[in-house]
Amino acid sequence: MGKENCMVRKYVGSILFLCLLIGITIYVLIENNDMRAVAAAMARAEHIWILAGILAALFFVAAEGSIICYLLRAIGRKMPLLKCISWSFIGFFFSGITPSATGGQPAQLYYMKKEKISLPVSTVILMIVTITYKAVLVVVGLGLVLFGQGFLHRYLTEILPVFYLGIGLNVFCVTAMLILVFHPALARTILVLGLKIVEKLHLMKRKESRLKKLEASMEVYQNTAAYLGTHKMVLVNVLAITFAQRFALFAATWFVYHAFHLSGISFITIVLLQAVISVSVDMLPLPGGMGISETLFLKIFPPVFGSTLLLPAMVLSRGLGYYGELLVSAVFTIVAQLTIGNTKREKRGGTTYDRVL
Repeated sequence: MGKENCMVRKYVGSILFLCLLIGITIYVLIENNDMRAVAAAMARAEHIWILAGILAALFFVAAEGSIICYLLRAIGRKMPLLKCISWSFIGFFFSGITPSATGGQPAQLYYMKKEKISLPVSTVILMIVTITYKAVLVVVGLGLVLFGQGFLHRYLTEILPVFYLGIGLNVFCVTAMLILVFHPALARTILVLGLKIVEKLHLMKRKESRLKKLEASMEVYQNTAAYLGTHKMVLVNVLAITFAQRFALFAATWFVYHAFHLSGISFITIVLLQAVISVSVDMLPLPGGMGISETLFLKIFPPVFGSTLLLPAMVLSRGLGYYGELLVSAVFTIVAQLTIGNTKREKRGGTTYDRVL
């Protein structure tokens, strides 16, 4: 109960910080702007295209749930798809209210544990989800650096330092996580060393049972990582789904573009510009890239939307790609908190591999 109260206080603080950032962002946006004109422009947007953008944004979150479900089934754990999708929305909510999306996976681990999925297994699954998620950004970023210099200098001159920083941080993160997932011996060494340091600093009491429990968990972690490492097509399929997932969200801005009855700019140009924003802000320590994402949009999209529709387009695009998803995810999280783990479950049979885990 104490740990749960601590977690609740932490996330309440994150929500308050998020509200502060939203307030500052709104103030900056409405200052020196005619919000009546912005609202009028948004009201003229064609609803069918906005609906398509909403569906693309919801697919983005739900696709992660399908990946989690697919990976669990690959190791012999059958979970309902809707349950996995609910974990995805929970993860998006907590990622969206915490800096650098640090709260998403701990929350998902918590709810997955309630469904009797061991921590080492869920950790490997979610690390693979994160690796492929960021790998898409790395591929897009490096692809533009190597083959899209004309594109960069046409649209991104003002934000190139932020873009390059985003690529570097994502490359570092993906590399580090790949080492931890597929070199579990190193992961074990780091965890054991960390545990010993914490005990030496008297932040935790020394217990032999704690080390034994860690060793047992790392064995499960190693088995899971090894199993997935020898099933390359599983990882290839996950990467393919992740590409579709990420580009669905990037395409939301293209739907907004058509909602304003605009034409002349290609689908790939708009999608890549939106991808650049994600690459740039993904690792920055602000919930959802709050404030920075809006600023980058206003910097790089004027050639697409023009001065009149730029702010309305940004509001709709961010509304679809972040704020709307955050509200839907909040509903899923509330429902999950009320229902997950409180219903009686039938004992599940498992595969041989499942019983080993």
